[in-house]
Amino acid sequence: MSRYSLLVPVLLTIALLPACVSAGSGSADAQQPPAQSTPQGAPSAPQRLDIPTYSPVPALQLKATMVREYQAPEARQGVAVDANHFYAVVNNVVAKYDKATGSRVAYWASPRGGPIRHINSCIADGGELWCANSNFPETPMASSIEVIDAATMTHVRSHSLGVLDEGSLTFFERLGGGWIAGFAHYDEDSGLPFKNSSYAGIVSYDADWRRLGGWMIPAAVRERMAPHAASGGGIGPDGLLYLFGHDRPEMYVFAKPKLGPVLVHIATIDVDAAGQAFTWDVSKPGTLYAINRPNGTVRVFDMPAVALTNPEGERFR
Repeated sequence: MSRYSLLVPVLLTIALLPACVSAGSGSADAQQPPAQSTPQGAPSAPQRLDIPTYSPVPALQLKATMVREYQAPEARQGVAVDANHFYAVVNNVVAKYDKATGSRVAYWASPRGGPIRHINSCIADGGELWCANSNFPETPMASSIEVIDAATMTHVRSHSLGVLDEGSLTFFERLGGGWIAGFAHYDEDSGLPFKNSSYAGIVSYDADWRRLGGWMIPAAVRERMAPHAASGGGIGPDGLLYLFGHDRPEMYVFAKPKLGPVLVHIATIDVDAAGQAFTWDVSKPGTLYAINRPNGTVRVFDMPAVALTNPEGERFR
C-alpha cells in the first residue's frame, strides 16, 4: 500500500472536524433559553398598603338615678325581682320581700356549713328563682344552678356544672334558646395560682349547658374590676350586656363584637351601689334593682338609655 493511501482516511477525518464542531456548537446554543424582555406597559411592583391605625370609639359616660331604697340585711350578694316581690341574696339565704311595703314575707336557707355556701345571684323566671351557686373560696372552682319555687320558697331542683376551667359561676340568664353566663377568677388567695382575674369571661351555652362560644372582657374594664371580676351581669331591655364589678359604683355596658373575641365597651354608667349582682325589673322597663352591700340595702334605679352608635358592636338580642 502506498504512503498516499494511508493518508486519505486521516485527511478525511480532519476535513470533517470543523463541521462536527460547528454542529455541536449550534446544538449547545439551541439549548439556551431565549433572552427575556419586559413587554411594554407591564405593571410596576405593588405599592405598600396604607392601613390605618386602630382607634377605639370612646365609651359613653352616663348616670343612673336612684328612686327608692329598701332595708334588707340579706342584700350582700345580689337581688332578683318579679312583678310583686324582690329577693335579697346572701351566700346560703334567699329572702323574699314585698315591693309595696318593703316587708320580708318569706325566705329559704341552706343549713350553715351545708352543700350551699355561696349563692352569687338569682333571676326570677317562670315563678321560680334560678340561682348561680359556687364553692367560693375553695379550689378547684366548682359551680351549680339551684332552683327555688318563688311562691313557697322551697328548693325544687339542682343542676351541677362541676369543676370548670372558666372559673366560678357568678351570674347567668336566658339568651335565645340557651344561656349566657359570667365566670370569675381572682387575684387573691381564693383564686388559682396560675389564673388571675384577667381570665374572667362571658360564656354562651345551649339549653343543655353545652358551650357554644364566649367573649373576653376588655382589658381596661378588667383592670377596674381587679382584683375581683364581674360579680353581676345581665342582658338589658335594649339587648346590650350590663356588668357590675365587685365594689365600684359603676356599671359597664357592652355590645357583642362583630369581629374578634373581645366585648365592645359601649358605656360606663355611674350607679350608686357597690357592685355585686343586680337584675332588671321586666314589669317596669328601664328599672334596675341593685344592692349596696356595705349597709345591706336594695336600691332601685331609673337607668339612662344607651345608644349603640359604635359600628364595631351589635346587640345580643
